Amino acid sequence: MRKRILIAVAVLGYVPGVLAQTEPEDVAMATDAYQDSFYESLLQKGIENYDKAIVSLEKCLQIKPNDDVSYFELGKNYLALKDYSNAKRNFEQAIKINPSNKWYWLGVYDVSFQTKDYPLAINTIQKIIPFDEEYKDDLISLYMITEQPDKALALIKEMDDKYGKSPERSVYKSRILSQGNFQDEEIDTLISNINQNPKEESNYIALIAIYGNRNELDKVIALAKQLEKEIPNSEWAQVSLYKSYLDQNRPDKALPALYTVLGSSTVDMKIKHRAFNEFLIFVSKNPQYESELDKAILYFKDDTTVDVSKEVGKFFQNKKQFDKAAHFYEQAEKTQKIPDVETNLLLMQTYTETKQFAEMEKQSQEMIATFPSQPEFYFYNGLANNQLKQFKKAKDVLEIGIDYVVDDPTAEVNFNVQLGEAYNGLGDVKKKQLYFDKANLLLQKN
Repeated sequence: MRKRILIAVAVLGYVPGVLAQTEPEDVAMATDAYQDSFYESLLQKGIENYDKAIVSLEKCLQIKPNDDVSYFELGKNYLALKDYSNAKRNFEQAIKINPSNKWYWLGVYDVSFQTKDYPLAINTIQKIIPFDEEYKDDLISLYMITEQPDKALALIKEMDDKYGKSPERSVYKSRILSQGNFQDEEIDTLISNINQNPKEESNYIALIAIYGNRNELDKVIALAKQLEKEIPNSEWAQVSLYKSYLDQNRPDKALPALYTVLGSSTVDMKIKHRAFNEFLIFVSKNPQYESELDKAILYFKDDTTVDVSKEVGKFFQNKKQFDKAAHFYEQAEKTQKIPDVETNLLLMQTYTETKQFAEMEKQSQEMIATFPSQPEFYFYNGLANNQLKQFKKAKDVLEIGIDYVVDDPTAEVNFNVQLGEAYNGLGDVKKKQLYFDKANLLLQKN
């Protein structure tokens, strides 16, 4: 069934063939004068000369005073001009002459939507539904807008039973069921459905979602176990059981469940991220399972929403486990199709903490070539060369990089300190003192 959702409604055009009704513009013309005026109106409307189109249509009505097609076309042109009062009046006149034409009712519906006259919209859509039941989806949207969730929920159930679930209806249903007064009834319905048909997975999933939102974790676990018993290969059963296995400190069972969830083509990506984050917390307390993190991260290699390796690096960096953070930043840097400034700056920080200056020198040099106006990479390259006692290289790169520092006193201090260190290593005591003095002066100012 073709769907037509209210939220996306624009000015209606014609859709041929619906219920075999004849489109108004296809009706045969009564006279040459009428035909000429009518086609002129279509021409003017096509080039958005709506005022001229209206004049031509008024000539049509002089020739055929009760012409519903002309009234309908007048309504469309007034609607294009946002003259809602005249648009509505002409659509209603077309309906008065020919109330069995769906298109005329849709004209009034568009006026009601654009003017946010939702009572009129509800009344009008109820007149359209006998022509085309698909517009019940619009009525659901109207009930949601006008805060009539009970009517919306009843209609959602009707449409789901008749045509199957739709993403839009599922969103509305979830929103309604987030209100406690509707949840108890839905829970009873789902439990009844499960008892009647224990092999239907969708009922378990819906009930798990409700219990999860209510933080009734014992019920979630019990239901997941029931689902696993009835449908042993259910991926959704593993979603719920996985957390219970972790809580029970049963990694032997939790890991297979985790990989089932992460490898699923049906489990939502947000749920996969949540499952991974729970495992990350578990690993931080049980480091003997760290090797499993690399394996789990591979499941997210095509995920464009979150760079999981980088986020894991941040997790360990916040815990001051810099060697582990560096490992995951390196993984992220290798898999990124386009080099990322943030990832590499975080990597430089971990190299500093772990004193991996050779790696820092190499990586920062590559980043200078990639981001030649990013001063931080010059700084880290200079710092690394100073630590490696390559003072000439440090001096040269720092003198280039400091020119890219703009309105950042802290960065200026750091550059001047490293330049002082470089000149100290080169044996130039005068310049060493010059740059140290500059750093001290900046510190005093700030």
